[in-house]
Amino acid sequence: MEESQGLDRDVEGSAKQWRKWAESECPEKEKLPQEWKKKSLIQKLIILRAVRPDRMTYALRNFVEEKLGAKYVERTRLDLVKAFEESSPATPVFFILSPGVDALKDLEILGKRLGFTTDSGKFHNVSLGQGQEMVAEMALEKASRGGHWVILQNVHLVAKWLGTLEKLLERFSQGSHRDYRVFMSAESAPTPNEHVIPPGLLENSIKITNEPPTGMLANLHAALDNFDQDTLEVCSKEQEFKSILFSLCYFHACVAGRLRFGPQGWSRSYPFNSGDLTVCANVLCNYLEANPNVPWEDLRYLFGEIMYGGHITDDWDRKLCRVYLEEFMNPSLVDDELMLAPGFAAPPNLDYSGYHQYIDEMLPPESPALYGLHPDAETEFLTVTSNTLFRALLEMQPRNALSGEELGQSTEDKVKNVLDDILEKLPEEFNMAEIMQKNPNRSPYVLVCFQECERMNILLREIRVSLQQLDLGLKGELMLCPDLEAQQSALSHDAVPESWSTLAYPSTYGLAQWFNDLLLRCRELDTWTQDLTLPAVVWLSGFFNPQSFLTAIMQTTARKHEWPLDKMCLTVDVTKKTKEDYGHPPREGAYLHGLLMEGARWDSQSGAIVDAHLKELRSAMPVIFAKAIPADRQETKHTYECPVYKTKTRGPNWVWTFRLKSKEKAAKWVLAGVALLLEA
Repeated sequence: MEESQGLDRDVEGSAKQWRKWAESECPEKEKLPQEWKKKSLIQKLIILRAVRPDRMTYALRNFVEEKLGAKYVERTRLDLVKAFEESSPATPVFFILSPGVDALKDLEILGKRLGFTTDSGKFHNVSLGQGQEMVAEMALEKASRGGHWVILQNVHLVAKWLGTLEKLLERFSQGSHRDYRVFMSAESAPTPNEHVIPPGLLENSIKITNEPPTGMLANLHAALDNFDQDTLEVCSKEQEFKSILFSLCYFHACVAGRLRFGPQGWSRSYPFNSGDLTVCANVLCNYLEANPNVPWEDLRYLFGEIMYGGHITDDWDRKLCRVYLEEFMNPSLVDDELMLAPGFAAPPNLDYSGYHQYIDEMLPPESPALYGLHPDAETEFLTVTSNTLFRALLEMQPRNALSGEELGQSTEDKVKNVLDDILEKLPEEFNMAEIMQKNPNRSPYVLVCFQECERMNILLREIRVSLQQLDLGLKGELMLCPDLEAQQSALSHDAVPESWSTLAYPSTYGLAQWFNDLLLRCRELDTWTQDLTLPAVVWLSGFFNPQSFLTAIMQTTARKHEWPLDKMCLTVDVTKKTKEDYGHPPREGAYLHGLLMEGARWDSQSGAIVDAHLKELRSAMPVIFAKAIPADRQETKHTYECPVYKTKTRGPNWVWTFRLKSKEKAAKWVLAGVALLLEA
């Protein structure tokens, strides 16, 4: 673009100034160096997008505020009273749920004020699920006659009944009692294809979405807002109750706030809400009254394994929840010695308004450190948010406006170029009959090699066949079916077609990077199949199934020493060398490379995990020596059980657990979400 000419020259010539701008905390608020500060707002956004994609959500927010006005970016507090005034027997209120938001609680408070409560029989709460449809139908009929309120929670769980519900609401909208009201709640669908709510139901309703508070300050105040001065005085052990309740509020703010950091915050997403917190407060009061001393162990178990833990489905997330409670709930809390976060001590004994004031005055500025995470955790989360936003913008554009049109190249031409390029570079399938003849010895390592080649062949075949069909479709020699159209769309957006990714390994790469990675994997397998001897250093990331290779290390050692496999485990030593330093494999076990650490880094000098450098989201690990030993010989002191995942999306991509040496206590790395990844 003409406006950007000379940018490369200026950056090279004034590297210091540009580096300072690029590494500043909020580059979107800083002026660009040299003459570039005179550029228009949109041109500055383009430069920022290239250099600091993580700041784009903030920059676009500023852009909208400047061009359209502040009202488009300010978050307004939900006004349920206003929505209620606009509702009628024919106009229900529909809550679109967000994680951590409890629509029922706000509604119950309003109902109490207007005389519609469960006790008075004028408030019907139906939580939908299997077999609850009849209950809901009876409640609607009763309410329409008597002028009651009905809330139907989680209507998205009964997709087949929603047509009936739509007809019932239409029937009762005429001639019902004037006080009759219907409220519904549902989670938003993750993708348009999974959307189940009938359009008529949505169109006739007043729709309300209440985003959860963001940031520790808002979350902590919101957690405390669930209680009042009377709550603080309800327990006879007032000092202990108040200390633990505040710590519980901070814990709640942490688990809710971590969700925005993506997989590094929680491996999976959970619907923690204020109901979990209020139930824990009741349990806390009962347990303190019933025991002469504070039952720390019991409380941590009830909060971490049952109340909050009831939502959690991932072992690593359960461990994270447990560690939080061990850090926030122990005897030092009552002795006024506990730090809830760096620079934020547990408060002294205060009254209710005093706690709110303490938060305002003493809480450090918002940063990932308040949750126990490394400052870089925010950079990763913001980059993903920004990429998602731009992907959505690109997909919303009309087909003919896609990039390439301006250069006189149609989408079809672009797809044809990509297609030809891939077909030209795509390797031939592995000749399995020939490879199997090379080595009659079927050792565990050789079997892993065979399995990997077979999986790769299936993927290569699918890529070749589907591209050949798409090529015929583009030439007009074959009818373009929906599958081929989806493939064409993916190729034009630099995305991996679904028919390939379902047969491949988990990956977050765009098409170009994904295909280069595929070629590297084929080359690695090709080298291994030459004589089927174990490579000097194994690229663990290059496997479809890395677990099978790690298991093969254990099987080989077990056979050699005649040890029982179920009494063995893998142990890892991180070397100080790189892959090039090794010419042959070890006598036992294997050398592994290709792993990256997220959330911290490995320090070769001290041979332990240490804090990551700023702006270094993931750092490469040296070669790791993995070998199998009897489980009872494993060294567990001063180690951190580090999960290994295939990609940064974590969750179901778990591979193994490596015990790595650590001079700090393991809790620090658990809270920081430290993990090893097989893909950058």
